[in-house]
Order: sequence, then C-alpha cells, then structure tokens
Amino acid sequence: MKKIVKYIIFALIGLLFIGTFVYLYRNSRPKEDRYETLTPSVKTIERSTVITGKIIPRDEVSIKPQISGIISEIYKEAGQEVTAGEIIAKVKVIPDMSALSSAESRVRLSEINLQQAQTNYEREKALYDKQLVSAEEFDKVRQALSQAREERASAQESLEVVRDGVASSNAKSSSTLIRSTITGLILDVPVKVGNSVIQSNTFNDGTTIATVANMNDLIFDGNIDETEVGRISEGMPTTITIGALQNLKFDATLEYISPKATENNGTNQFEVKAAVKVPSDVKVRSGYSANAEIILHRAQDVLSVPESAVEFEGDSAFVYVVMSDSTGYEKRNVVTGLSNGVDIEIKGGLSSDEKVRGNQIFEEKK
Repeated sequence: MKKIVKYIIFALIGLLFIGTFVYLYRNSRPKEDRYETLTPSVKTIERSTVITGKIIPRDEVSIKPQISGIISEIYKEAGQEVTAGEIIAKVKVIPDMSALSSAESRVRLSEINLQQAQTNYEREKALYDKQLVSAEEFDKVRQALSQAREERASAQESLEVVRDGVASSNAKSSSTLIRSTITGLILDVPVKVGNSVIQSNTFNDGTTIATVANMNDLIFDGNIDETEVGRISEGMPTTITIGALQNLKFDATLEYISPKATENNGTNQFEVKAAVKVPSDVKVRSGYSANAEIILHRAQDVLSVPESAVEFEGDSAFVYVVMSDSTGYEKRNVVTGLSNGVDIEIKGGLSSDEKVRGNQIFEEKK
C-alpha cells in the first residue's frame, strides 16, 4: 500500500513538472502579428470646420421712453406679440419745478396780454363802426387779438406738456405712452410699475422699457479662429445644429465675416453671421447655443481607405497591399487626396478590388 501511495506522489510531481515546462515553453515562443484586412470603398469625403455661437434675431430693438418719469401701467409682457405702434406701457411725468414755474408764468403773462388785446379790439371796433378809424388800423388791432389768443393757447399747451407730459390737443400721440417701433415678439420687459425711467440723451442711453424682435428672421452669430477664417467666404452653405433641439438641423448661408479680429482668451477670433432657415412649425428661442458646420472642401464619389491604413514618410504615402496568395503584404506608394480625419481619398496607386492592411493588430501564438 505504501508503494502505491509513493508512486502516486511521484506521478503527481512529474505531471506538475511537465505542466510547468509546457507553460514556460509556450509563453517563450515568438508571437505572430496579424492585421485587419481592409477593402477600399467609394465615398464622398468632406472637410469641414465647426463654429460655436448662438441664435439671435436679426432685428432686435430696445424700446425707450421719450420722456422721463415713473412707470404707471404696463400693458404687455414678455412672450407676447406686438405690432408697430401698439402701446406697451405708460409713463407718469414728474415735472421739473423750475420748468413748471416758468410755464405757469408764461400762461399768466399770455392771459394778461390777451385781456389787453381784447380791450383794444373792442375799443377799436366801436370806433370803426362809427367810421372814426380806418380799416387798416382796425385790421392791425384784430390781428393783435388773434396773436394774443394763439400765444395763450401755446402757453397752455406748454404747461400741460411740462405738468402732464402731453397736451390735450394731441393726446393720442402722447409721449407718455410707450409704443413699439416694430412688429415682433416681446423678448423682455425689464421694468415694473413704479420704476423710474429716463429718456435717452447725450449723457445717458435711457431706460429700456422692452426688447422687441422679429423672430421670423434669425441669424447664427459666432466666432471663428484666425487659423481657419481664410478658408471660408460669404455665401458658403452652412448647417446649423442647436443643442436644445436634438436631431434637428437647419440650413443656413454664411453672409458676414468680420474684417477685424477680437481677442478672446488669448486668441484672435473673427465674428461670423449666417442667415438661418427655420421651418414655420419649429419654435426657436433667442439665445439658443448652436454650432455651425461649414463644408470647406468636398470630394464626390472617390476611392478611399481609412486614413489609419496609410503611412507617411516625408512627402510620400504608402499602404501595405495584401498579396494575391494572401501570404504577405506588398508595400506600395499611393497618391492621396482629401482627408476628413477618418477616411482619405486615394487618387492613384490602388484599385478598388485590392485589399490593404489595417493597423488593428491581433496577437496569435504559433
């Protein structure tokens, strides 16, 4: 029995030794490299550049008051449509005390002059009726009365404008009524009832009552790096992608490239604008972030291979063509064309029925 156990132990030790030897032998063998086989294909290759920016309306207007005062009423809110001339808000005028005092003084003076002109007229008319004065003298007095009445009316209107912001004779065109200057969508109403507002002048831009834009005419506004601006030109077709509207692309036409660069984060960039064609059933909001893809070059229906299969040495390019008996590879020079970073155009040196070696390696033991 002891001999049997001993033989079993010796057998196990032998098997362990043989297994270790085989494992070390197999791992010490050289490995053979195998490459993926690629077939050239006919494709359309495009080289493009992508510009980041946003969608904005072409016409966006800030509505400002024509007179300083306090907002007394607001008739519209953001998101509502408005037509040109439609009232958005109303301003209550806070008169300047010096101007008000001067206007009241002018009214009182015009009343005194009117009373004197009326007295002179009545006196002159009585004499004219008795034919004691000439018609010429009477016409002068009558004209003076008319002038006094006009002066009184003018002084009263000036007082109303200073005190109320509008004269009773032209209330419909009152400067206290803030009207939209264009037809469009109200994007923002940054004021509230009770806010003080000032009119635009030499020293101040004035208070914005509302922002109105025509949302049926949108443009893409972005910036392109100086290294790529020389490759684009006005009129190029552009594809717009908006991040907030997934799976939707819009056609656009590049219509403006700034002649002057602006520095942004240490790089020189040029502003570009493109007119966007938005379908009527799609709602696009002002300020959406967007990308504009511009096709710089296009090669239509050309023979191509993955660019990873092409190796470059100086000005030369070559591929490894699979030999007809599949026993190896032939290094062959090729003439390359346009590349999009994934595929590259092959202009010569390779036919569509040949296969080339890829760069994807599979390791296999002999």
